[in-house]
Amino acid sequence: MTFVPARTGIDVRPITEAEIPDWIRARHTGFLRSPEVSEAEIADRSRNIVLSRTLGAFDAGRCVATFRSFAQELTAVGGAAVPADAVSNVTVTATHRRRGLLTRMMAHDLAAAKERGDVVATLLAAEYPIYGRFGFGPATWNTEWTVDVTRTGLDPRWSGPEDGGRVDLVDGDDVRKLGPELHERLRRIQHGVIDRSEYWWQLNTGVVRLPGTPWTEPFYVVYRAADGTVEGLAAYVCDETWSEAKQPRITATVKDLIAVTPAAERALWLYVCSVDWVVRVKSGRRAPDDLLPLLLPDPRAAAVTAQADGLWVRILDVRRALEARTYEGTGTLVLEVVDPAGLTGGRFRLQASADGGSCTPTTEGADLTLGVGELATLWLGDESAVRLAALGRVQEERAGAARVADALLRTSRRPWCPDLF
Repeated sequence: MTFVPARTGIDVRPITEAEIPDWIRARHTGFLRSPEVSEAEIADRSRNIVLSRTLGAFDAGRCVATFRSFAQELTAVGGAAVPADAVSNVTVTATHRRRGLLTRMMAHDLAAAKERGDVVATLLAAEYPIYGRFGFGPATWNTEWTVDVTRTGLDPRWSGPEDGGRVDLVDGDDVRKLGPELHERLRRIQHGVIDRSEYWWQLNTGVVRLPGTPWTEPFYVVYRAADGTVEGLAAYVCDETWSEAKQPRITATVKDLIAVTPAAERALWLYVCSVDWVVRVKSGRRAPDDLLPLLLPDPRAAAVTAQADGLWVRILDVRRALEARTYEGTGTLVLEVVDPAGLTGGRFRLQASADGGSCTPTTEGADLTLGVGELATLWLGDESAVRLAALGRVQEERAGAARVADALLRTSRRPWCPDLF
């Protein structure tokens, strides 16, 4: 794709290898971090970016805005993986706001993603109001709990699972061997999960350490079923807080906890809540319907300390997106999807059943009219079309159509994306 400089004189284009340091400096500046750039960071970035997908805006040769995307896979409802364009590192320097730089970078990237055949684009929004205008919608939510272990009602003498399984401490080498296969199993059963690269496992086990980012080696534990199969993995760190009376007041913070069976999930939470000296457990980012609170004899011991939107999704191909997922109900729905950017949209007839969905263009009258961002919030099964209709964000063209949409699109368990990118 050829870039034509705008009349403003600011050139938006993919960066060159020689421009990586200036791009990093602009990224730091946009995120209000020290603009200092180290040789180690330049080396790490050079290894892990695709130059053609790393955009910069240049004013008189200086980088004043940044944008990067990379290939990703996102699990749709039912376990199918769809190709995604993951958007990250989006900044505009304070001196160059309101000049359309983000709009230009986003338009180029989404057009390239559409041309590649990506079904969706994804991002994590540092600020909520920005990305809706580009057709993104919040598709998953995260909840964080803080557990007061002393109030849980758990038996402090808990010594392991009663189902024949076991919880074992392991090290980073074990995690790099066992974790990827376990995560692939999770991806087949949990919609909203994204893939983890080899670099992710290296970064999150300390093999790769980012310049300027402190590293604390976590404790790692795995849950093995009675037959020895690894069904869960957790990583947590502990502080060193003691009271003036020399009583331990340790907080364990869960950095990652994935499980492919309820037994594994239960065992790992009970283990973390039973570690000697730990009086408080911070859960990290979990699905809002996580089992954690209700695993405790007293669920009130787990207090919600944060709740916010997680993964944002932008549909790039309505037909493929709706055909990639499964459905819990049976029925037909005609959707008028409005996409001002012209990347996708139109009128589609969705025929859904337990066997899957068929989505075809149609000239039939629409049952629902909605923006492509609203479709994204519904696609992973978390949001309610009835609620969006009440907010005026979905228009019912046929009475009761929003309820039909909920019966087809909503899922019995909520989507979850545990990772940042």
